[in-house]
Amino acid sequence: MNTKKPTQITIARGDGIGPEIMDATLRILTAAGADLEIEEIEIGEKIYQQGHSAGILPEAWDSLRKTRVFLKAPITTPQGGGFKSLNVTTRKVLGLFANVRPCVSYHPFVDTKHPEMDVVIIRENEEDLYAGIEHQQTDEVYQCLKLISRPGTEKIIRYAFEYAKAYNRKKVTCFTKDNIMKMTDGLFHKVFDEIGNEYPDIEKEHWIVDIGAAKLADTPEKFDVIVMPNLYGDILSDVAAQITGSVGLAGSANIGDGFAMFEAIHGSAPRIAGMNKANPSGLLLGAIQMLVHIGQQDVAEKIQNAWLRTLEDGMHTYDIFKENLSKARLGTKEFADAVIERLGQKPQQLKPISYSNQSANFKITLKPQQEVVKKLVGVDVFICSKQRDPESLAKRLQVSNSDELKLSMITNRGTKVWPDGFPETFCTDHWRCRFKPNNASKINYADVLTLMKSIHETDLEIIKTENLYEFDGVAGYTAAQGQ
Repeated sequence: MNTKKPTQITIARGDGIGPEIMDATLRILTAAGADLEIEEIEIGEKIYQQGHSAGILPEAWDSLRKTRVFLKAPITTPQGGGFKSLNVTTRKVLGLFANVRPCVSYHPFVDTKHPEMDVVIIRENEEDLYAGIEHQQTDEVYQCLKLISRPGTEKIIRYAFEYAKAYNRKKVTCFTKDNIMKMTDGLFHKVFDEIGNEYPDIEKEHWIVDIGAAKLADTPEKFDVIVMPNLYGDILSDVAAQITGSVGLAGSANIGDGFAMFEAIHGSAPRIAGMNKANPSGLLLGAIQMLVHIGQQDVAEKIQNAWLRTLEDGMHTYDIFKENLSKARLGTKEFADAVIERLGQKPQQLKPISYSNQSANFKITLKPQQEVVKKLVGVDVFICSKQRDPESLAKRLQVSNSDELKLSMITNRGTKVWPDGFPETFCTDHWRCRFKPNNASKINYADVLTLMKSIHETDLEIIKTENLYEFDGVAGYTAAQGQ
């Protein structure tokens, strides 16, 4: 007698085509024998319009905390200010640090220029520029903070290697831009190299993201698993999905420590909502990832093989329908029926799927970090000034030089303009003014406060400050362009 309880999950039907593709997906899951107990919550446009800026009701979090598994259809975020991305909110609130997007070509049944593509993109989900910390600092300049942490980086990179190990992948590639962002992306690359050494059986490589993206678009068959910081991963996972043949065929998993969210990567497509046209494959493949995650690999395998057989048989929705290739143009409901009819069958030309003994639900353990010696060695004071002459600004600031701190450099948008700047450099009203210790004197934060008071008394407007530190004698800040 089977006394195992069904797995509780939370679903949301979303907006636009969301309800249609969710209905199709749930019908397939039920027909395949998925053992689920479903709770439903409402999210998206209607909730935004009720005044909830994140697009989700407070009580809906109770369901997510209870089930810890979320199958989500796409939603519509209203245009204009004040509305937060529900995806970003959910990922951060629930600690869903890993976004996993398999991008596979189904040649010759889905038209593609890359018939051998089988890439998994693993994207860091919580930090980078997606911390969402932005400020308008002057009339002319806006700021967005890029935050990369060692623990966040270690989690996603270790996850990528564990995923490759579990799924018999041979290579993990890292994309960064550490030739420019030497500290943030530099940390990501450094941690990749450190953790990669723990997996000697897996090939490792690193690419600068721009040429890496070009290679991915040109010869994706050269890649296997790619791990990236948040922004690069967001952009390139969509590129990778599209070059397989269709963004509509890509599912996505968002994995955390004890929580997980599964979805299609496409949007709510309101223009075709209610027309029985939408392809449910993206959400279905997200649901397949969910089944593997919760330990129902046999059902996941049955559904995906039936789905592959449906593609082989030329049963296609409008977005992938091709004359002389497809045999029938199906609506959303009819495509779900076609998959259900093929449950128990396997593809004849495409590679059958096996999920035996595989799971993407890894326990990631962080290594304790050693304490470092942190020393204050200066301060960057950011000034708003319409005065476009760096020499004149330097003279005003030098009045605030003291026995402890002395003006050493002024930059504008990261480029050194004083001393010995170039008159051709275009300047805005946003100036970074670096003060360093005068000679070898030690400084403390009281010296910084004294400096700020002195600058304030010159009627210059201080926007913000950034303390400059050394960590174990290594500078924790960058030089200016041109320095």
